[in-house]
Amino acid sequence: MKVYINGKLYEKENAKISVFDHGLLYGDGVFEGIRVYNHLVFKLKEHIERLYESAHSITLNIALNKAELSKAVIATLKANNLSDGYIRLIATRGEGDLGLDPRKCKGKGSVIIITDKITLYPEKFYKNGLEIITVPTVRNLPEALNPQIKSLNYLNNILAKIEAVNAGFDEAIMLDSLGFVAECTGDNIFIVKKNHLYTPPQCMGTLRGITRDTVLEIAKRDKITAHEHVITRHEVYISDECFLTGTAAEIVPVVKVDGRTIGTGKPGPVTLHLMKKFKELTKKEGVRY
Repeated sequence: MKVYINGKLYEKENAKISVFDHGLLYGDGVFEGIRVYNHLVFKLKEHIERLYESAHSITLNIALNKAELSKAVIATLKANNLSDGYIRLIATRGEGDLGLDPRKCKGKGSVIIITDKITLYPEKFYKNGLEIITVPTVRNLPEALNPQIKSLNYLNNILAKIEAVNAGFDEAIMLDSLGFVAECTGDNIFIVKKNHLYTPPQCMGTLRGITRDTVLEIAKRDKITAHEHVITRHEVYISDECFLTGTAAEIVPVVKVDGRTIGTGKPGPVTLHLMKKFKELTKKEGVRY
């Protein structure tokens, strides 16, 4: 495996940055995860734009412009002879001192590109559905650290993930500070009721997921009525269907939440339709190399 760091490709064992990089010391940086399907980088433009939006929000200047970074992604994929897989883009504040002051970080910061394989959930979950729970750790307040920013400080999600794992589950719902459903530890969440699609709004502590937006686009095209508004756990429990979306997860059905069976206890027709249409889209939309 070859890893891109600041304009050069390094073998995995030699891919290193300074221990004084504020991305390591303080999580002071941003990232993106992108999927590749048969030499097609899915939604590359959208992911690059979101990375720069996150960077802009924390006043982080990325050394490369968007076109240069896109070219670097393609070059890294080619160097690794990877036709299907996962890309992790990382931009950090760069090397500084042991203090918090970002002005002490000299230089242009670090830009890192890792390309590899990823499987977030076993295949059985896509066929039979996933069982999840709600955990005590709530999603961070937008006024504290806005979840729209994909920062390297992911401890909020990790703590919730630990609670899920300790309880014997692979994924968990995180509520917002008001008790409404926000998202899961690594995915956005949707429910279906009477053939209508519902997902929490972006303003309620959820990430603007690229896969989430793609599902909404498919729903609009296929005349599935979709709503973005607050959702309670009760609404999840009594829904006909539930599923999660994310770059790594794609679309995965949920059949039980907090011990309550969702719908028939099997992946529902709307979920299966969206899964099919999403797969079709990954074969034709993106940047080919």
